[in-house]
Amino acid sequence: MGEQGIAAAGAAGAAVPAVAPGPLALVRPRNLVIAAGGVAVGGFLALGAVAIPGQLAWAMGSAIGLGAAGNASNDYFDVEADRINRPLRPLVTGAVSRGTALAVAGVAGGLGLWAAWWVNGTVFALGLAALVVMLAYSPLLKPRGLAGNLAVAVVASVPLVFGAAAAGDWHAGLVAAVLAAFLHLAREVVKDLEDVRGDMAIGRQTVPIAWGLEAAFALAAAILAVFIPVSLAPWASGSYGWRYGVLVTLLDVGLVWLIVRLGRRRLGGARAALKVAMVVGLAALLWDRL
Repeated sequence: MGEQGIAAAGAAGAAVPAVAPGPLALVRPRNLVIAAGGVAVGGFLALGAVAIPGQLAWAMGSAIGLGAAGNASNDYFDVEADRINRPLRPLVTGAVSRGTALAVAGVAGGLGLWAAWWVNGTVFALGLAALVVMLAYSPLLKPRGLAGNLAVAVVASVPLVFGAAAAGDWHAGLVAAVLAAFLHLAREVVKDLEDVRGDMAIGRQTVPIAWGLEAAFALAAAILAVFIPVSLAPWASGSYGWRYGVLVTLLDVGLVWLIVRLGRRRLGGARAALKVAMVVGLAALLWDRL
């Protein structure tokens, strides 16, 4: 499909809010809550209980700071693309200046690393690595297509290991992180399909642009198809019990529906469906362990 078809798909997939968000939208508070929640879930898996000891609370605060730094940095570098894809972002509307965004990224990143330092060396190392990737994402990794998608998928899954490490056993978050990485990767490809108009305007070679629209839809569907047997493996191996198996089976049935939609090049609702899938997957892990 040519550039006009790709641009049309991007226009159809991207939703623009009716009202411009305020300056706080720079750091995307909802995403920060999700990141802190992921850290908490990782901690619960390691502890085998719903509890937030001091070290886990510090780790949750660290995730909020590091996430805010990454989000502000993303907006700083994405201004030109956002003029097309997300015209109501704070830097585009002028609600926040680029200098302020840079200052927020610096202060939030510093506070996030400081909080991680107080937890333990593993958490600090994970936080530092995640911050470096987040800062490099928009200027260096996103223009490189699948490499950028993979980087985001890994970093978005780190909170689960981060929280488990804060609770004393980083291995406890590994299964959750691997499963989350698959869903995040599919979601990133879907986001690229939504963002093609702006990405084309600034010359980025994301998957839909470099490989073509059809290949991008096929890739998102293939990632989810691989996820299904991977998600069942912990149950089949006996590592997780029937409660995990029941919820994950229901999740996978829903993903089959999404795979069919992607195969038909239907983008609407895909991102929301993947968010729901992440919540169900984490619920399955917690229900089995708690």
